[in-house]
Amino acid sequence: MNEQHGRGRGPRRSGRGTRGGGWQGSELPPADDAGAWFAGRLPDAWFSEVDVTVDREEITVLGTLRDDSTGAGPGEGAAAEGRISRFRAETKQERIGIAEEAQSRYGRRVSWGVRLGETTALFTHVAAPVMTRLRQPERQVLDTLVDAGVARSRSDALAWSVRLVGEHAEEWLGQLREALAEVEELRADGPSL
Repeated sequence: MNEQHGRGRGPRRSGRGTRGGGWQGSELPPADDAGAWFAGRLPDAWFSEVDVTVDREEITVLGTLRDDSTGAGPGEGAAAEGRISRFRAETKQERIGIAEEAQSRYGRRVSWGVRLGETTALFTHVAAPVMTRLRQPERQVLDTLVDAGVARSRSDALAWSVRLVGEHAEEWLGQLREALAEVEELRADGPSL
């Protein structure tokens, strides 16, 4: 069985937590408590720290393994990779069960990753297709990245561009996310029709 669960969307629920803007975010159950839910559901022995990230398609659980090593040395990266691989194999069935519970609760796929020292490994993750329409000047930017060998395709060029913007505009994006959260709260507190 694949560690990434649920080929479908899972249960659809209406009410708070739905987003406007069309079919992309409609009818999704709220997942603002996903971090707390995973913190309470995961075995204490697994991670020293857990980061949970949620979007419309996926919940990514990235846990930090307790570092029992005595310090940096030759082969430290290989040792971390081996320990991560062992953790992945030993916890697979339990992670599958937890992921199925979370998918039922939140209507999103669950992806897992582990961090140990400087090594991070994502076991599974969603690569969601995104359809967009671009005018010629934007297409020319993507084609230049492809022609220069920066990207293999327009799709890769667009993903590269989005990552670049994310890296260089993190403060602004954080402020934008905070403002969106305030708008959601105001909508929830407003009169119902």
